[in-house]
Amino acid sequence: MDKKSVSTPAYDFSGSIPHHYEQYLGPMFFEPYAIEVSKRINPSSVHLALEIASGTGRVTRHLRECIPATSKLVASDISQDMLSVAKEKLRNFDIDWQIIDAQQLPFNDNSIDHVVCCFGYMFVADKPKAFAEAYRVLGPGGMLLFTTWDKLELNAASHAYRKAAKKYLEDPLPESYNLPFSMSNKNVISSILQKVGFSKIAIERVNKFSISQTAKEAVNGLAQGGSIYNEIMKRNPAWIEEIKATVEKELAEKFGEAPMIAPMSAVISQAWK
Repeated sequence: MDKKSVSTPAYDFSGSIPHHYEQYLGPMFFEPYAIEVSKRINPSSVHLALEIASGTGRVTRHLRECIPATSKLVASDISQDMLSVAKEKLRNFDIDWQIIDAQQLPFNDNSIDHVVCCFGYMFVADKPKAFAEAYRVLGPGGMLLFTTWDKLELNAASHAYRKAAKKYLEDPLPESYNLPFSMSNKNVISSILQKVGFSKIAIERVNKFSISQTAKEAVNGLAQGGSIYNEIMKRNPAWIEEIKATVEKELAEKFGEAPMIAPMSAVISQAWK
């Protein structure tokens, strides 16, 4: 696939963000759902699996360990920086890493058994096109399995951070403020899936706990691995430390200083061709 055809992401996952994302947000937010997603895959049905928006490889590891060793796993992302972290971390695993835009999948029709995407479709500009592409490449009986974040207020740690950061961002808020939590409506998700061809669909909310060793580490991840870090830095880098101090105090008081344990919620969708 011509790299020039890859769309510009709505959020910049470059620079130091992937490392903070992996170190702090990975275990706190993404690992619990990576485990949950892997439980929903029938290994015997997988010969070729595609992961979209693999990020730093949290889900990728579980997919590779779940599906048979003889099966092929293509793990993709639109961000080279994210993939670089994932490739280094999982360098001993048999994984085909590729830069791929979810809206332009470089695979033949009916060629893939499972398409998996954890917390990535929120950032895709043309969601119907991305779902249509997943439907196209899936073989008969193939499954699309993806997660999206539930409403912001049901994700306590993220809500505390965004509430504090919002005071530093002038109206209108940048797109990155609401984008990660923009796909929580089950009816909207189901409608898009049906329109592109999926007929068997299962969608559910799954509650977990985001656990960090300390409130301070949680805030480091939220502030420097999250989707509005660049927006704050563009305005005034000194604000980052102010926001971190405010949020650390709130998280410690509400959810514990060490460990910090806060409720979170995601929507898990499955659709079969």
